[in-house]
Amino acid sequence: MNNFKIYTLITGGTEGIGFELAKFFAADNHNLIIVARNKDKLEDMKVKFEAEYKINVQVIQSDLCVDKSCEKIIKIVEEKKFIVDNLINNVGVGSFGFFSEAEDGFEEKLININIIALTTLTKYFIRFMIKRGEGGILNVASTAAFIGGPKMSMYYSSKAYVLSLTEALHDEVKELGIRVSCLCPGPVKTSFQEKSGIRKSEKAKKYLMDARKVAEEAYLGFEKGKAIIIPGYKNRLLVFGIKLIPRALSRRIILKSNS
Repeated sequence: MNNFKIYTLITGGTEGIGFELAKFFAADNHNLIIVARNKDKLEDMKVKFEAEYKINVQVIQSDLCVDKSCEKIIKIVEEKKFIVDNLINNVGVGSFGFFSEAEDGFEEKLININIIALTTLTKYFIRFMIKRGEGGILNVASTAAFIGGPKMSMYYSSKAYVLSLTEALHDEVKELGIRVSCLCPGPVKTSFQEKSGIRKSEKAKKYLMDARKVAEEAYLGFEKGKAIIIPGYKNRLLVFGIKLIPRALSRRIILKSNS
């Protein structure tokens, strides 16, 4: 019988990459704690996953851009005495447009979700993983983490933070039995592009990766304990190419592609 005290916690797990990752963990007999904003999607996911995968699913309705949202998650975990053996920091928000023209206050929302919430949850749960000598953390960044991105400056910068933090933690705890990995996908077929105000041409849409494929490569790489997981050979070539050409040229290319 499944141990209903041990869980994989996934933020933003009701759609896109997070949803597909949830299916991989569920298929591997992991109980799930799903954190998302949409109550109806959470409840629907709970019913379907428990029926299909015969696991226990806990849901927490929370908006991680709101102050004290992480405290809410931590309080529930503590009160129910759950053990989080895997933390998947998937939730994130994007930006599009010139930094100076962004709506006032949006930068706070982006930083709260992409940086502060991720950091807070990582720090809290990694301490318990270290005490147990096992566990894993998968932080979702982007290929955007490898360079500055004009017209998406806040998003690119936040993902650079996620990549840098994750790489450092990977080496800090790998000898303690803890896996810490950073997922760096390129553009994916999800609602993320639309929500971020990013406009893709029909030609560009052909190169979007399927969220299921991204999640599959992420899950396998995470199981192997890889520090950086870049799904898709084209994305791996892109990151390799970024490292070879001058950063000034990379920024000009990104600016043109975002125009």
